[in-house]
Amino acid sequence: MTVIDDAIYVDGRRVATPAGLQDTFEALQEHGGFAWIGLYRPDAAELGIVAEEFQLHPLAVEDALKGHQRAKLDHFGETLFVVLRPARYLDETEKVEFGEVHTFIGEDFLVAVRHAESPNLALVRARLEAAPELLSHGPLGVFYAIIDEVVDRYQPVLQGLEDDVDEIEQQLFSDQAGTVAKRIYDLSGEVMDFQRATKPLIALIEAIRVDLGRRHGDPSALELRRSFRDVLDHVLRVVEKTEELKQNLQNALSVNATLVAQRQNDAMKKISGWAAIIFAPTLISGIYGMNFVRMPELHFLWGYPAALLVMLAFAVFLYVMFKKRSWL
Repeated sequence: MTVIDDAIYVDGRRVATPAGLQDTFEALQEHGGFAWIGLYRPDAAELGIVAEEFQLHPLAVEDALKGHQRAKLDHFGETLFVVLRPARYLDETEKVEFGEVHTFIGEDFLVAVRHAESPNLALVRARLEAAPELLSHGPLGVFYAIIDEVVDRYQPVLQGLEDDVDEIEQQLFSDQAGTVAKRIYDLSGEVMDFQRATKPLIALIEAIRVDLGRRHGDPSALELRRSFRDVLDHVLRVVEKTEELKQNLQNALSVNATLVAQRQNDAMKKISGWAAIIFAPTLISGIYGMNFVRMPELHFLWGYPAALLVMLAFAVFLYVMFKKRSWL
């Protein structure tokens, strides 16, 4: 069964806990208030029952069934369809795992469709039921609590990514620098995925605040605007930090490329230096190895030691010169 929990709330209090979806619709008509239905990876038939009762748009229902959506907000008449991308950092693999929460928000209902283990919306429900003032704001009050939970869970993800970036910066100047490029690329991909999950929330929350701003004279709407403003501040900080991590990774990649090029250049200097040192003795010995009959110094008694001494002198001279220039 994919129905995790569903209840009817009136003035911030749970007044009914129906046994099934059909009972939920009947209880809503009986008590009034609003229904909060939590679903976990529902099938088409189950979500179809909810869609028919609340007149949900087919395109939004299709998105909720398939998943793999970006964070967004769509208006379908009086119903809002919002997709959130929760995330959690997995310490054992040093990876970021993304989920999806699809929410349908109407005047008297909120349907939350979850496609991942995180976040645990049961905790959100428990927190709201312990603070009825938020529940008294209706479905948008519930949605505020959900998005607040999602955004709060971004902080451990940021901390995990920041620790990974710090490790990369240390590896750049260690013996592992040659293999760090792949990790930089992998981590850059995770940071960009995280940015795609968080950055759209800025426009999303602003749109909700604009809608609330049109409700003149409604004290509940004013309070919700303030609450969403608080979440927006948190999102802005997350987005700014994510952009900073992205820039740090780009800088790390540039530094790594420079260090690799420098190491290659140093290696070429060493190879060139030793080649030059070997070249002088090779040249002299090559000349005396041509085996012509008439050659100078062939009958010189000290010719062989002199040739060896000259070769050694050239080699020592070149070695000292290259050493002073840090080629060796």
